[in-house]
Amino acid sequence: MNGKKNNAIYVVGHVNPDTDSIAAAMGYAWLLQDQGQNAIAARAGHLNPQTSWVINHLGIEPPALLTDASPRFETISHRLNTAAPDHPLREVWSIANRTGGVAPIVDSEGKPFGLVTVISLFDFLSRTVGSHPRREEMRIGELMDMPGREACDDTVPQFQAGGRVRDALNRIMREERNEFWVVDDNGRYVGICRQREALNPPRLQVILVDHNEPGQAIGSIDEADIIEIVDHHRLGNPSTRTPIRFTVDVVGSTSTLISERINDAGLSAPPELAGLLLAGLLSDTLILTSPTTTPRDHEAAERLARWSFVVGSPLAGETVQSYGEKVIASGAGLATRKPEDIVNADLKLYESSGLSFGVAQVEVTSLVELDEHLERLRDALIKLRDAKGLSFAMLMVTDVVRGSSRLVLTSDVPGLGGLPYAKLPDGTLRAQGVVSRKKQLLPALLSALE
Repeated sequence: MNGKKNNAIYVVGHVNPDTDSIAAAMGYAWLLQDQGQNAIAARAGHLNPQTSWVINHLGIEPPALLTDASPRFETISHRLNTAAPDHPLREVWSIANRTGGVAPIVDSEGKPFGLVTVISLFDFLSRTVGSHPRREEMRIGELMDMPGREACDDTVPQFQAGGRVRDALNRIMREERNEFWVVDDNGRYVGICRQREALNPPRLQVILVDHNEPGQAIGSIDEADIIEIVDHHRLGNPSTRTPIRFTVDVVGSTSTLISERINDAGLSAPPELAGLLLAGLLSDTLILTSPTTTPRDHEAAERLARWSFVVGSPLAGETVQSYGEKVIASGAGLATRKPEDIVNADLKLYESSGLSFGVAQVEVTSLVELDEHLERLRDALIKLRDAKGLSFAMLMVTDVVRGSSRLVLTSDVPGLGGLPYAKLPDGTLRAQGVVSRKKQLLPALLSALE
């Protein structure tokens, strides 16, 4: 995350990112970069199997991992010039004169040896000259020829560049000093940070795509400045310190919204990026068959296909249907993944009527698959519920071929008896014709709970 000090804007989707979330972040970051902004695409978690397949198939580098918006020491470190321990004090003095009275002494391995500060220099003079009459006659030149190691403070605390500033604030406040070391994972010199900057570090600039609820955002989102939201889900957004650009529209995917913005700017996305956006659209709309699909999604699919299905691209010769089937198939199935991964891969958390709950979704090509894995999936759901302190958890197993789902619950929840789904002998619910968590299942859930 080296762009944090250069007014970078991080475009990031929700935790447990799906293909639409990754595609929207990368597509919007590309558009903002073309418009001259220092935008960086990020992801809030590991790629799921479907997104991994799409990324690899298109030959695209995945976005950087950003799980926490809390400021890090790397954002407030300054790589001041250094001197070796044996360098004469005159060289150290020269550095300190240009840095506001600080000179880092670094050893031959690149690790901090000691820090020369105004206080350590005064202490050095007190020890070297003191009040002895003969010592007071020492010439400045003799002092300046002494090694810098003699005048440094070797007790200065060190903080890792990737460490959160807030986790070290108590220690920084207790220290009677103004400067601290910033080091890498191997303990090598990265820079110097000052107390005043640690007390007021720069806040991360973040654009949220494909979500707007704090519970689905990267950690410590309250420590960042949200400057824009682009989404297609229900409202549950956090408050912001200043007015922001906010787009929540009724379309089948955020990739649709991003493709429209690219088109409105008079641009066309590169074939690989267009293919990624198309994958996000087709994944979220189940190849344009989901109830969430709108005419704008059809127009976006046609536009993205025109940009991506060109000669020489990885998708040359594809059609929307053939590519969509490959995308859906790459993420479908229960046999090749651990139950824990399945219930966490596409999980979204919600709150309603005093209850907190999670709804995960997985796609299969036949609901017969569920029978073999049901108990292990239910056990994984129970562990998920307990680990996250939820009232209940649910897994929506969706048959993308026949357009139907079955619901696996951790327990009977008061109120959910009002759901319009038949309860089967194995405890699952048959949700005939339900394929959209956002537009079909969640409204029914919220209505039953309320």
